[in-house]
Amino acid sequence: MPVTVLELQALVLKLMDKIAALELTISKLEAENAFLRAENAQLKAMLHLDSHNSSKPPSSDGLHKKPAFPKEKGGKPGGQQGHDGHTLKMSGNPDHIIICKPGKCTCGQDLSQQPVSILSRRQVFELPEPRLEITEYQVAQIICPQCGQFHRGEFPSKVNAPAQYGTGVKALVTLLNCEYKLPFEKIQTLFEDLYGCPLNVGTIITANTTCYNKLAGTETLIQENIIGSKVANSDESGLRCQGRLHWLHVASTSLFTYLFVHPKRGKEALESEGSILKRFYGWLVHDCWSSYFNFTHLKHALCGAHLLRELQSLIENQSRWAIPFKAFLLETYQEPFEQRLEHRTEIEQQYDHLLAAAQAEEPPPIITGKRGKPRRTKGRNLLERLQKFKGPVLAFAFNPEVPFTNNQAERDIRPIKVKQKISGCFRTFNGAEQYARIAGFISTTRKHKLNVFKELCNAFEGYTFLTVE
Repeated sequence: MPVTVLELQALVLKLMDKIAALELTISKLEAENAFLRAENAQLKAMLHLDSHNSSKPPSSDGLHKKPAFPKEKGGKPGGQQGHDGHTLKMSGNPDHIIICKPGKCTCGQDLSQQPVSILSRRQVFELPEPRLEITEYQVAQIICPQCGQFHRGEFPSKVNAPAQYGTGVKALVTLLNCEYKLPFEKIQTLFEDLYGCPLNVGTIITANTTCYNKLAGTETLIQENIIGSKVANSDESGLRCQGRLHWLHVASTSLFTYLFVHPKRGKEALESEGSILKRFYGWLVHDCWSSYFNFTHLKHALCGAHLLRELQSLIENQSRWAIPFKAFLLETYQEPFEQRLEHRTEIEQQYDHLLAAAQAEEPPPIITGKRGKPRRTKGRNLLERLQKFKGPVLAFAFNPEVPFTNNQAERDIRPIKVKQKISGCFRTFNGAEQYARIAGFISTTRKHKLNVFKELCNAFEGYTFLTVE
């Protein structure tokens, strides 16, 4: 039968609808294919992640460590010119002097009683034989010769048991446990080896508890100094406590370190009683953890080292836009501050231009269903973050007080990883809190270039260098 015009028109419309549907399907498949290619490359790249191209800790790198910042070639090994040396130097007040005299003259004359003149000196630095020094306190009774009344002395307030350890022992075991990460049994063994006196575990626990209580006022002063500073660094790291994942949070400056423990990592922890961010109004340098941006009253700066590692990972994953953007960050960082201010408009325009190139290269988000977030590649996630937080990313460039990296906080929080590797987890939350306060005080003491052992002894006596007027 011959086909009518109306039937042909209907057939053409059906074909056009099918073509449109196929074109839509093809476009979706092409977008999904581009995303899957990027995701496949990203998964392959995950096999080669280490500390120089991700947030993995340097301890996971094994024997092949790579720095996040490129080192200058041609440098000589050893101490560099201008650094403070620590070579052993002769003392002007030796504890013992031994004069090395000649015995006899070749003629047979005894020279031992003859006057000498010193030609040269050499000194040997040696440890004295380790031993515990025991001081006995005796309460005396005296009869008044005038009226015959009996009078009795009293023990010092800190001597409250028939036999006890002194301040030095308590400070040392606290230092060994918190700073040098020794578990209780190792401290017991060390005291047995050195002094022939195995400590009771309860003694070590009591020393930590006492030090923790004594440092309460000092910790408040550390908090106030950080709150009053122009710039603070913040970070967080997981730790095992009571068989569960907890988080150690840090807020620090170049002179002060404050640590606290919380079961959560994000908003609940940062807004808790232990956090000081609610009262801080300066620049906060961090790693772009989203919970930090809930604090709108302070100024945010993002860690450049984190961005360089992420960009390096994209470069190794054949990303084209990451190469010039990484070079842009490093060149801006190395440019003198005065020149950055002069070229501020050019720097911001170059920033936008590089992100526009990234926008064209990175595949768009893929909507896979009615629920959940659209799927994004690693490069797309970084791109959107750089677009959203342009000000915090470039904060270092136009504010001389803002550092390029968050290394200060990372250095201050990293010891918890070493402690967990050596001593394991914390069995109680109170033990983790004690570690945080004592470790923060020790870090602060080191930043002030003071003797940690002496300051711990002072803390047991009820005062520290922060509390002395």
